[in-house]
Amino acid sequence: MSLDEPSAPPPEGDVAVPWQRLDPRKLLLDPVKALGQLIVPILAIVVGVGSRDSRFFLATPVMILGALAVGAIPWLTTYYRITDGQLQLRRGLLNKKSSTVRLERVRSVDLEASLLHRVLGLRKVEIGTGVDDERIVLDAVSVQHAASLRALLLTARASAGEPAQPGAATGPGTAQDPWGQGLAGAASSSPADAEPTGMPTPVEWRAHPEEELARIDWTWLRFAPFSLARLVIVVGAVGFVSQFTDDLPFLDGEHIRDAWGWITGFALASVVAGLLVAGLLGWLLISVTGYVAQWWGLRLTRGDGSLHLTSGLFTTRSISVEEQRVRGVLLTEKALLRLVGGAELATLATGVAGGVTTILPPSPVRVAADVAGTIVEDEQAVRTPLLPHGPAARRRTHVRAQFTSAGLALLLVALAVLNRPWEFRDLVPGWVPLALVPGCVAVAAACAEASYAHLGNALTERHLVAGSGITARNRTVLETDGIIGWVARQSLFQRRAGLVTLTATTAAGNERVVLRDVPHDRAMALVHACTPAPLAPFLVAAHD
Repeated sequence: MSLDEPSAPPPEGDVAVPWQRLDPRKLLLDPVKALGQLIVPILAIVVGVGSRDSRFFLATPVMILGALAVGAIPWLTTYYRITDGQLQLRRGLLNKKSSTVRLERVRSVDLEASLLHRVLGLRKVEIGTGVDDERIVLDAVSVQHAASLRALLLTARASAGEPAQPGAATGPGTAQDPWGQGLAGAASSSPADAEPTGMPTPVEWRAHPEEELARIDWTWLRFAPFSLARLVIVVGAVGFVSQFTDDLPFLDGEHIRDAWGWITGFALASVVAGLLVAGLLGWLLISVTGYVAQWWGLRLTRGDGSLHLTSGLFTTRSISVEEQRVRGVLLTEKALLRLVGGAELATLATGVAGGVTTILPPSPVRVAADVAGTIVEDEQAVRTPLLPHGPAARRRTHVRAQFTSAGLALLLVALAVLNRPWEFRDLVPGWVPLALVPGCVAVAAACAEASYAHLGNALTERHLVAGSGITARNRTVLETDGIIGWVARQSLFQRRAGLVTLTATTAAGNERVVLRDVPHDRAMALVHACTPAPLAPFLVAAHD
């Protein structure tokens, strides 16, 4: 496999660069990881078979040693090197794989360290190239080596591929000899001749001073319970427990009816209050613990042409995003966070897996706005009020929302007419579904009004700003230079109302920014102001 096959053979000087192995401490890392993955099957086999034949317990050490041996294979079969213009990786025992990427194609270099990595003083280096989600992974690199490697890759890409000038430095520590070992006395480039005792110690890479943009403030913990991101943990736990509910004898229809009758007859208020208190305490524990584990030691810096984010308690991650690839930011104020003045911030970049990288956790909206303004270097784009789309857009928003509520109302009416075809129909009076119909209409109207309140657009000298969202208020700031095309759509009802839905296509983020229900004349003016060249011939023809 090759991420970026060279169009021509590498220079002769590249042959002198020896292949390197990963850190020898990987021999401790992978066997422990393999043993952890196989310990459950091994115990199941030992307990299941050993209960019938006690001699089978003698095979336990053999299986454990086998797991450790399997874990040692990656270190024995993985080699990599950095040449004048390429990063090359070879790995595999039976199925050998080769990956090659030009240094100028490197888009991101992320460092990750699980708890076991940190105990052993290692890091996992993930090198992104912008080719789909393909990454070159160097698992088990020393801390100093990983930092030097990241700095070298992020800075060498600017000059990668340039021919060496007469008298240019080629000694230890340069891009031609990144590990400081000297090319003149390099060993053979064959993997078989690589140094068996590990990699040479890299020289210290002197990076430019970093500018700190944000650091964790533990007063931000007050925002953790108002972010529902950890709710997936609760849902997963409930789903896991639900797998065993059929085996519990007290969870049948008769017992549930008896329990419901006892609650409604004697202790409804106390049971409800107890469940609410227990649920709130549990949610506080889960949300705060998750926030601390994910964002411990958060530090966002800018340096060497990239944004660097470091965070994590048990698993530490260091993410780098090349600044020239950042085309904008996304400022999100979710419903509950907005009540307490909180927001989240993410970058929109090209050549990054997923395109959207969260760089600030739930934090004060003022802090998120300040950091966003610093990144895009346009405070006006982050703080300017959005221009509303007008009464016609508001009407379309309400009509669209009521279509959804109408469908739900019809379902509730059908349930009432059909005598509520569920198992516990006696527990719910017949008027309950009908009473929910006005509630659905009211909720739809409230959501429509919130959606219109978040709807809007603005244009600064360098950025297009789009507002969107229903429960969450999203502000997307996109560089006009990052817009590569437009898509304009009009439904039958939009044409009658003089509205258009604009989609600005881009290579960054989710690859599109949608401006819904924009007045037609304003939409065409906005397109012409953002990207005047493509639209100018049509405007001239229409004027003539």
